Amino acid sequence: MRAVVVSEKGRPAVMQQVDRGFLGEGDVVVDVAWSSLNYKDGMALAGDPGIVRTAPLVPGIDLVGTVAESSSADWSPGDQVLLNGAGIGESRHGGFAEQAVVDGGSLVAVPPGISPRQAAAVGTAGFTAMLSVLRLERDVRPGDGEVVVTGAAGGVGSVAIALLSGLGYSVTASSGRAAEQRDYLTGLGASTVVDRNELAGPGRPVQSARWAGGVDSVGSHTLANVLAQTAWGGTVAACGLAQGSDLPTTVLPFILRNVTLAGVNSVDAPVELRREAWRRLASDLDLDLLDGLTTEIALADVVEHGPRIVEGAVRGRVVVDVRR
Repeated sequence: MRAVVVSEKGRPAVMQQVDRGFLGEGDVVVDVAWSSLNYKDGMALAGDPGIVRTAPLVPGIDLVGTVAESSSADWSPGDQVLLNGAGIGESRHGGFAEQAVVDGGSLVAVPPGISPRQAAAVGTAGFTAMLSVLRLERDVRPGDGEVVVTGAAGGVGSVAIALLSGLGYSVTASSGRAAEQRDYLTGLGASTVVDRNELAGPGRPVQSARWAGGVDSVGSHTLANVLAQTAWGGTVAACGLAQGSDLPTTVLPFILRNVTLAGVNSVDAPVELRREAWRRLASDLDLDLLDGLTTEIALADVVEHGPRIVEGAVRGRVVVDVRR
């Protein structure tokens, strides 16, 4: 079968033929129909040792397909399933191959009303966005004030805007391509669009309050400034580090304004939380909006698209038709 493979850490991926034995062990074999291209996949395709935990490795942190074989009591041949994170594409083979051998305990059924292609379009990015919204809405209600979404034109940001606006929140989108992407971001439901430079530089640890909460996929100075500008009692869900993994802030936002910084981890989310997030995605996400922010490539095109997503030249979601 065809598979995209990183043969050694530090070396870029190539397309090659592999056999079933190459895919490792697990209790479910999935015929993969769809995957998606995420920022983390772009790094893995370059052989980045920070993502590629073992080699050789098939990247692809998402997969959607049909159960071909199963020794799990939970799944039978013919079941439509999806898998996000759970180590695939990092420490075990992922979705950029025509088959995958996986742990059935991490699988989720494709929800009714969502096509396999749409499930791939949601992918880890949309799943992470939903986890962020689930965490945010514990403390922040529609009407409490403006909610900021950083990295807004990316996969997580795009879905987060669509979800939050659909739930009645007023959303400010922060993007490095604010002028270019304004129509796109307002079409997703953002009420205001700001340039990322407003948040990207060093700033005071406590600033004028602007946000009731936020979803941040950028980290570093951007997250520090979002925290410094969050109003009393607000919550910021942090789920990414596109600018950096550092956090140059102080305890002041937390002890003076009762701000909460909530971490969001999609890789190790327990299966019940995974199911809840997918139930909410099926009910809360506007699938027409999802289709509008999705582009499609073939498995044969994955390697050349990897650098583009790392460079920030891709907006919205990219699905991979593994059968082409």
